Amino acid sequence: MMTDKVLGNNQVNVYGEVTSEFTFSHEVYGEGFYMVHLSVRRLSNVYDTIPLMVSERLIDVSKDYRGKFIEACGQFRSYNRHEENRNRLVLSVFVRDLRVDDEEMESEKPNYIFLDGYICKSPIYRKTPLGREIADLLLAVNRPYGKSDYIPCICWGRNARFADGFEVGEHIQLWGRIQSREYQKKLDEDLFETRVAYEISVSKLEHIDEMSAVVAASEEMVTEGEETEEEEW
Repeated sequence: MMTDKVLGNNQVNVYGEVTSEFTFSHEVYGEGFYMVHLSVRRLSNVYDTIPLMVSERLIDVSKDYRGKFIEACGQFRSYNRHEENRNRLVLSVFVRDLRVDDEEMESEKPNYIFLDGYICKSPIYRKTPLGREIADLLLAVNRPYGKSDYIPCICWGRNARFADGFEVGEHIQLWGRIQSREYQKKLDEDLFETRVAYEISVSKLEHIDEMSAVVAASEEMVTEGEETEEEEW
């Protein structure tokens, strides 16, 4: 499973059909990064369109892969793009490894994400007209060199009730899938633009008790010390 190759607090594995050509995004130290989109099927046969950011060192970005299938593992990342006098959160899968198939194959985890981060905005809990419970979270996931990714997440039912009690700064782990959602952005009095938002649909949610983690770590250190002492004798 490709996910195993990415360790840490931000793990993504997606598998789907390529629906776009590669388009240039940016360059870092002479390495070009390109965007491409995957259509990823849900169990309900609804499709999510997921953007991938891919290095030119991983794949020949000059080729047209539309109609082929890609399995990619990496991390879900965000950056702020300044437009219309405000910052817009842009999300994509930063790919670390990928595989290309000519025909659709089985994938153990066609749309999987694990995040370990901190609540950076008070949860918004609400009910739909039909009484379905929903809670919106914004999770800050740390990256090296003092950077963080800010990732919107949506919880349902029991998870929504649980999430409603979270406070800013609390440590959370969650599992789920990346989903896309179209919405209408009003540009002018009579002008609207269709845009796509991305968020994590949460299937499992855990609150991390920092004090318990500290106690557990201390106990491990004592145990390791005892074992070392026995070996020396």
